[in-house]
Amino acid sequence: MNKKRVVVTGLGVISSIGQGKEDFWNALIAGKSGISKVTSFDTTGLRCHYAGEIQDFNPENYFKAKDFPFLSRTSQLGIASAILAFKDAGININSINPETSGVIIGTTMGEKNLENTVSTWIKEGCDKIENGNILQSSPNNISTNIGSYFGIKGCNYLIPTACAAANYSLGYAFNLISSGQIETIIAGGVDSFSKIAFCGFHRLYAMAPEKCQPFDKNRKGMLVGEAGAILYLESLDSALKRNAKIYAEILGCGLSCDASHMTQPKAEGIEKAILKALKETGINKEDVSYISAHGTGTPANDKAECNAIRKVFSDNYENIPVSSIKSMLGHTMGAASGVEAITCCLSVQNDIIPPTINYETPDPDCGIDCVPNTARKHKVRVALNNGFAFGGNNACLVIKKFMS
Repeated sequence: MNKKRVVVTGLGVISSIGQGKEDFWNALIAGKSGISKVTSFDTTGLRCHYAGEIQDFNPENYFKAKDFPFLSRTSQLGIASAILAFKDAGININSINPETSGVIIGTTMGEKNLENTVSTWIKEGCDKIENGNILQSSPNNISTNIGSYFGIKGCNYLIPTACAAANYSLGYAFNLISSGQIETIIAGGVDSFSKIAFCGFHRLYAMAPEKCQPFDKNRKGMLVGEAGAILYLESLDSALKRNAKIYAEILGCGLSCDASHMTQPKAEGIEKAILKALKETGINKEDVSYISAHGTGTPANDKAECNAIRKVFSDNYENIPVSSIKSMLGHTMGAASGVEAITCCLSVQNDIIPPTINYETPDPDCGIDCVPNTARKHKVRVALNNGFAFGGNNACLVIKKFMS
């Protein structure tokens, strides 16, 4: 069976540096930081007080909140990002074919209502929990709420593979479209700012005090962020039929899973995922012109990723720009590789690579070209989007400049 080509025709993103494709991209290539002091809860007594919170998100700018009285912030971000993706793709929401469209969403923390429900239970007792919060606490409500809002019935999946979840969702969406099972899919990831994630990484001593410095010799850790990142994927036939603008082509995703790596990726697992991605998409190592790094800013993660990149690309690794936008947004959990996939699409389209900001001191243990501090004009034909997660769930997505 001939596989269908899969293209990206719509981008929807809400982040701490911008809402909507244009604002996001302009901030990204300007090296703007979205890190600020935490406002959603009291961080007194903690070592870190900074995060990538979205300060000015109002769901009523996108849809009528009264239609969803118990909709949590996570679902709000997801629906709003999907609305932006549909609009960017030139799709009239009322004209969607519900049977040939799908929703696949990745997340780490799930619904924000779960956190709120547990907090109410602890502070006020079980009887004080609102029924609506209980019904909206299940993680799969994110994809359900998005699918319900748009009336999509072709498929509906939520993928909880932690910080690589969005890449998993995009890889699965690619498989369904390329095999002809579904014509169009909105896929990506969403996570709202989580006190549980913030305190958890704080407890693991994995967070930096104020800024994230991927690949810097003196990096001190990650920062937690939030985002919604949705891509509109469709078959090339569908895109051409409606004369759609095409950002990029998805070629596939390489996965490696090793449950023995519970708390941090290992170089061998990352290497395996990259090699599988190249093999399954038919891309030669020499053809990769940009790597969007997982790049958390933690000493062990960055070193493992760089070791894998140096090994896979051997003599050519110094010629491949590798940047981490987590230096600007923090780690947006399940949305991370979705935001980074959008970045890859825009880099492929514009031939510009966003910088790794906060870079001050080179680290010989990393030894890569991390595009320090300033965006760079660079011909980007093929971008590799890296996403890694606890439990050894590694996913590398290959995104290519579209050529008819």
